[in-house]
Amino acid sequence: MGLNFRKSISLGHGLKLNLSKGGPSVSFGKKGLRQTISATGRSTTTVGIPGTGVYYSKQKNLKSLFGGLFGGKKSSEKEEKASKKGSKAEKAEAEPKKETKAAKEPKAAVNLEENKKKVETYEAYVDSIKSVHKICDDKIDWEGLSTDGLPAGIKIGTEAYNEWKTLNELSLKVIEGDIDAYLTVIDEMHPFDDLLEYGSNFEVGTDDPTEMSVEFEVKSEKVVPDYSLSLLASGEVSEKPLSKSAYYELMQDYVCSTAIRVARDTFALLPVKTCKVHAVDKVLNSATGNEEEMTILSVAIDKDRLAGINMDRIDPSDALEALGCKMSFKKTSGFGAVNRV
Repeated sequence: MGLNFRKSISLGHGLKLNLSKGGPSVSFGKKGLRQTISATGRSTTTVGIPGTGVYYSKQKNLKSLFGGLFGGKKSSEKEEKASKKGSKAEKAEAEPKKETKAAKEPKAAVNLEENKKKVETYEAYVDSIKSVHKICDDKIDWEGLSTDGLPAGIKIGTEAYNEWKTLNELSLKVIEGDIDAYLTVIDEMHPFDDLLEYGSNFEVGTDDPTEMSVEFEVKSEKVVPDYSLSLLASGEVSEKPLSKSAYYELMQDYVCSTAIRVARDTFALLPVKTCKVHAVDKVLNSATGNEEEMTILSVAIDKDRLAGINMDRIDPSDALEALGCKMSFKKTSGFGAVNRV
C-alpha cells in the first residue's frame, strides 16, 4: 500500500559484521544509539549518554520460539513419512507375504511427553499471537537524555564526547518535534523488529510532529495456523483443520493485538500524541474477483486514552472498536477492505 507522507521511511537495515569471542553479530546505529544482534538471535538496543547513567535498553529475540512448529518443518515431516511409507511398500512388494514375529509384536509405546510438549507449544504460539499487545518497550525519557552542559568525566575529543554530543543534539530535536529526528530514531532503533517474527513488515511516516502513522503487512497465511492440535486419551496428537469462523476469529485477535502493540511501542519511543495504525493484507476484491492487498484495519489511537486501558484484561478487537477503528469483519468471511482514518 505505502504511506503517502512528506516524510516517510521503510525500515531497512544497514548492517556490519562484528567478530568476537562470543560469536559473530551484526550492529547498526549512530554513536550512543546502537543495536546489536547476536548469532543466537538475541537483540539488544541501547540509548544512552556515556557518563550520565541515563540509559534505555531493550532486549528481544528475533528468532521465533515456535519456528519449527509451522511451515517448513511440518511439510518436511510429512515428506519424510511419505518417503518411509513408500520405502516400506517397495520392500513389501519385493518380499513374499508371510506373517513374521515382528508383525505379532505390539506397536511401539507412544511418546507421551513429546506429544504433550508439541501440543503445549502449539497452544503457547496461539496464545502469543493473541497477546502481542500485552508487552511493550520501555519509554525513552528524551528530557533526561538531553543535558545543558558537558557531563562530568567526559573530555572533549574523546569517543564518549562524540557519543554524548550526537545523542544530546538528537534528544533536543526530538523534544522540539523535529520530524527528521523522529525518523532518525525509528530508522536507528527499529522498534518493531521484535514483531517481525510474526511475519509483518512496517512502514512509518508523518507530516505532523504530534502524530505518527505506521502501516504493517499482516501476512496472515504465514502467521495464523489453519489447524488445531490436541492430545487424545491414547497419548497421540490429533490434528484437525480449524473451522472458518475459528480461523478468522484468531486472525482478528492477531491483527488487533498487533495494532495495539504498534501504538504502545510508538508512544514509548516518541513524544507524539496520536498513533495511526493501518493493517494491510490480501483480501478478495469483489469487483475483480482477485485477491489484492488492501487496508483491513485503520485506527487513530490517542496516547492518553490508550494509557487508561488494562492490557491484561481487554479483548483487542473490542478495545479498538471503542477507540473508533475502521474495521469490516465477519466470522464467516474474515476481513474486508476499509478506508483509512
